[in-house]
Amino acid sequence: MIQRIPPRSGVAVRLPEGALLTVIDPEGSQVSDMLAVSAADPGEILSNGRTFDYEETLRLTTGARLWSNRSRVMLTIIEDTAPHHDFLLTPCSYDTFRHFYPDKPLHRGCFGNLAEALAPHGVEPDHIPAAFNIFMNVTVDADGKLAVLPPQTQPGDLIRFRAEMDLVIGLTACSAYASNGGSFRPIDFSVELPG
Repeated sequence: MIQRIPPRSGVAVRLPEGALLTVIDPEGSQVSDMLAVSAADPGEILSNGRTFDYEETLRLTTGARLWSNRSRVMLTIIEDTAPHHDFLLTPCSYDTFRHFYPDKPLHRGCFGNLAEALAPHGVEPDHIPAAFNIFMNVTVDADGKLAVLPPQTQPGDLIRFRAEMDLVIGLTACSAYASNGGSFRPIDFSVELPG
């Protein structure tokens, strides 16, 4: 069953080992920040540094694994129709809005939405790392300069993960203007249980 995350909000989902999580951009041009946390111990959480180290690439797509801060595989990407994802940047927050959008209303962003969704599962705000930013279009030029560009996803683009341990997943419909081309749309997801 497909579930919908309204624009600028987030959810937490339990994902047992072997389950499949599919994240869908139903309207196109919308980012979803994702965090994975061990269901057994919230101190074990998704790590971009470990993932880049062990996968030896910045381009994470079909076949890539996402690793925890304890060097264990949390998720494997088993299908990916999107042109890109980001694993460099932190979830947007009140501070992000103050820094990049001083003329816009403040919003707690994906950081606040993830913090609220994951709090019942033992995740403290200070423990939230860089998220896996699904569908996000971040470029790095030859001088190392970063740019956040509008997503190039089309309606229906998706990414599908297999859980490699029992997890709690935090998932958002991103709240930052630049990340989503200036507008905000929903994110759909589904969970297929093993067996």
